[in-house]
Amino acid sequence: KPGGIMAAAQAFEINVQGKHTHGSRPWAGVDPIMASVKIIDGLQTIVSREVPLTEEAAVLSIGKISSGVCSNIIPESAQIIGTLRTLDKGMKADINQRMEEMVPTIAKAYRATAHIDIDKGYPITYNDPALTSQMLPSLQQAAGEERVVQIKAVTGAEDFSFFAEEVPGLYFFLGGKTPGNEQPFPHHTPDFFIDEDGLLLGVKTFVQLTYDYLGA
Repeated sequence: KPGGIMAAAQAFEINVQGKHTHGSRPWAGVDPIMASVKIIDGLQTIVSREVPLTEEAAVLSIGKISSGVCSNIIPESAQIIGTLRTLDKGMKADINQRMEEMVPTIAKAYRATAHIDIDKGYPITYNDPALTSQMLPSLQQAAGEERVVQIKAVTGAEDFSFFAEEVPGLYFFLGGKTPGNEQPFPHHTPDFFIDEDGLLLGVKTFVQLTYDYLGA
């Protein structure tokens, strides 16, 4: 796929500060859990209501929220961590800005304070269109024309993207589904398993790409 093939990935951390009190007297404190719930709810509206998803995809997911120590104490603080995936640099910047605006504002509405840190993360994995077009015949020769397909962009991320920022790059996926397995398990799951015969095709493909590129 020419252009963006894998998403930019950013981790973010939100720290919410309230005021602890006994659960029987919530009015005497500031509930950071309630503020956190509203912050999470608000963040989801950025993607669902402010992002033109017909142009490019964006995903904002919360992976962890932690707070409190027991059932009858409203805690003093809460922490939220999550991930943002984007396929457009402008969209990434806009979402980052809205997150930074929204988090402290929502917290203030519930008498709490909150701060968000968004890391730089991984950039979009970008396939140089000219290089992709140049190397397509090599891929087809190595794997067979009918086995080389153009896919849609995925919201996973890849650190190869840093190399592709410095020089023209080409990133592609190599199939490794075991025979007869119509619903293979994805990466990062305990049941992930590959057909190692796919490694032979991988070697053949890279040899073909290298030979053709150096001979161009």
